Amino acid sequence: MKKLAIAVAIAAAGAGAYMLSNNDGVTTTDNDMLAYIPADTLLFSGQLTPFPLEDYLYSMPMGQNGAAQLEQIELAGPYSSAQEGFFVSLYKSYLTSLEDPELFLTTFGLPAKIESYTYTLGALPVFKVQVTDEQAIWKVLDKASEESGLAHTTATIEGLEYRAYSLIDDDESIDLVVAQQDGWLTVTLNTSFNKPELLATALGLSKVDNPISDSGIVEDIIKTHGFLNDSISFINHVELVKGLTSTDGNMLAKQLSKLGELDGTGSDPFAEFKTAECQTELDAIAANWPRTVMGLKAFNVSRKQAQFDAQMVVESNNQVILGAFNKMRGFIPSFTNSLTDNAMSIALGLDAAQLAPALTEIWQDLQTPSYQCEALAQMQYEISGQNPAMLGMMTGMANGVKGMSATIVDFSLTDENGEPGFKHLDALISLSAENPEMLLNMIKPFVPQLAQVQLETNGDPIDVSSLLMLPPSMGVSAQMAIKDQHIVIYSGDKGEDLANKLAKEPLVANGLANMSIDYQKVLKPVFSLIEESGEQVPEELEMLKDYDMRMQVNLDITDKGISISTRGDSKAY
Repeated sequence: MKKLAIAVAIAAAGAGAYMLSNNDGVTTTDNDMLAYIPADTLLFSGQLTPFPLEDYLYSMPMGQNGAAQLEQIELAGPYSSAQEGFFVSLYKSYLTSLEDPELFLTTFGLPAKIESYTYTLGALPVFKVQVTDEQAIWKVLDKASEESGLAHTTATIEGLEYRAYSLIDDDESIDLVVAQQDGWLTVTLNTSFNKPELLATALGLSKVDNPISDSGIVEDIIKTHGFLNDSISFINHVELVKGLTSTDGNMLAKQLSKLGELDGTGSDPFAEFKTAECQTELDAIAANWPRTVMGLKAFNVSRKQAQFDAQMVVESNNQVILGAFNKMRGFIPSFTNSLTDNAMSIALGLDAAQLAPALTEIWQDLQTPSYQCEALAQMQYEISGQNPAMLGMMTGMANGVKGMSATIVDFSLTDENGEPGFKHLDALISLSAENPEMLLNMIKPFVPQLAQVQLETNGDPIDVSSLLMLPPSMGVSAQMAIKDQHIVIYSGDKGEDLANKLAKEPLVANGLANMSIDYQKVLKPVFSLIEESGEQVPEELEMLKDYDMRMQVNLDITDKGISISTRGDSKAY
């Protein structure tokens, strides 16, 4: 089982990177595939226009050191089932071909520019992707069957032949279904309790009655969030709740009702959610938090470099909670937003004075109205005992604090006489506050090491290496100062430059949190130290040696909901 877990985890990371892709695009009315996707799909991920997969593979450091990853899978132990062996074999085929983009496309029969779609028919997942060589995927599947012992059966529906691989064969069966037609590969599931018509729809043999192309959903997401036109993903909370609280409100509800009839007991596992009270109250919650949407603000790719700016938004119409979160926003230094200037950074923007009041507003809103649905009433009862007003006492000393950050600009390592340390370290730690001098004096009684520290705003820094108990062998000289509205501790010339730059920035509420990393700047000093010592680079690190990628993640609150933005820049090795 461990082998499968490793394979799934790494494949998921690759799939997540692949989803961050698109070009300038078209509208859904131009896309024939959307006529086969229902508007009540629980989730959707569509590459609506051809994506330059081959160029993307060349630019992304995804296939490096595949041999090391394969060895990890082999060391994970024997397969627990033929099904596990089957999926691990598929992943190994993926891994061994990924180092060479042309080999990858040939192995799986994929075009250089590609479209793909993931969606659901009720609870049934469907994945479709364009292919140019139908025989290629059959060869990969035959290899997986031979290595695992999981054989397939062949069947025909409405003239289309498909393969079925048994995933569960108990009282009820679940099969993985693979079919190809007109240059499209379809992967879905088939069960002993769904109607044949559902499989026919999943395989693209019949259109749905309520297609997403007629709903305006995709266009609305693009317009609302300013995404590029042709690569959109979402999870529909409203349809999920409707499926759980009704008997025939959508395709999922009908399937769950049918499943209850077929289990022999006639009982409905979701009966507690189908009372009139639960239906009304859960529908209201879903209306306040209707969707989680994902899309791209920018994307550029060539064989040498890929750059993207992606955003995920948990949409909300609850202005009370959004307003409370917005009050909590604090100050984040501008330099922590850079993709190229620093090795790594992390920043938390938090207005300490607003923390308790804002959380109290959220706490009160979660208890309004008083729910009659049993499950929701129990949740409210538990929340009622967690009054956040007590936080006011704990955060009183931090009153005026607006944020904190830590940044490593650059560093190199040494290992003299078995004592690890820094050849040099350029770094900065900051605490931003309305009155940093007063804040420092308030905390001195509780931090004895600071009792003798005397700092004036924009005065001379003092060396606090001994106060931080940094041994001389570490090679770090830590300077502490107050720069305008920021208490800073820095090391190195570049750390001091950042501290001076920070002093010029106004203390404004501009975010909640962000973090960034430049993998090369972080890992290169580590590899240099290992190589200088004459030791072998560990295999788990070897695969990252040429990982030339920079990432930045930002958490914030907007008038549309909770936003997580991700920017990235990768270069071919």
